[in-house]
Amino acid sequence: MSVSDNLHSIKGKTVLIAGGAKNLGGLIARDMARQGARAVVVHYNSAATMADADVTVAFIRATGAQAVAIQADLRTAAGVEYLFREAISAVGKPDIAINTVGKVLKKPIVEVTEAEYDDMSAVNAKSAFFFLQASLRHLNDHGKICTLVTSLLGAFTPYYASYAGLKAPVEHFTRAAAKEAGERGISVTALGPGPMDTPFFYGQETPEAQAYHRSAAALSSFSQTGLTDIADIVPWIRFLVSEGWWMTGQTLLVNGGYTTK
Repeated sequence: MSVSDNLHSIKGKTVLIAGGAKNLGGLIARDMARQGARAVVVHYNSAATMADADVTVAFIRATGAQAVAIQADLRTAAGVEYLFREAISAVGKPDIAINTVGKVLKKPIVEVTEAEYDDMSAVNAKSAFFFLQASLRHLNDHGKICTLVTSLLGAFTPYYASYAGLKAPVEHFTRAAAKEAGERGISVTALGPGPMDTPFFYGQETPEAQAYHRSAAALSSFSQTGLTDIADIVPWIRFLVSEGWWMTGQTLLVNGGYTTK
């Protein structure tokens, strides 16, 4: 294995995953362990997901990797910094940081309250900004950073202004961070899945809307549910934080042809 191969391999690396307890984040955490990560930090938001985090940690440890679950509210810079410092104390400085945190709200603009807007901003934009900041402060050189956004960034649609609109800043955060981190060999990307077959999707959509989304992608008929399967997103994350390191400052929409830019 060449020096370059070692720098851009997951094997032997320390990975921190925000929102890594369940759904897509949990699947990514498991995959990182299967790919030979030395240690995986599983972040979870609250007591409601503690049990899921513990199950994910147990799976990772069963592969022979180190694992730790850390609870933190990432809506504040202090919460993000706490996550990184606790992670470093437990398993060392991360090489790979993946942020899957997000919150969706489907409402007409005229119905969105100020409190709802502030919360959507804190979860989808502010937390992403300070996660990038902490990653740039604490990642080892030649690290990898990836943030989950949404394929709605390429859609012309009503009702998601406070969701897609507050994920949109992450595109610029990603470009700026890539330029600022390039001299250290750190790549920075964002990935926007289409509507995924998780509780994150079903809680917002009416049966009629669900039916539309199930048929909207070009490859819908080849998906069991018609939606994006989280298992089809994991290989893209794996690639971006390893061999795909030369891709930086970019946002990729991975959605089976649901929408594009």
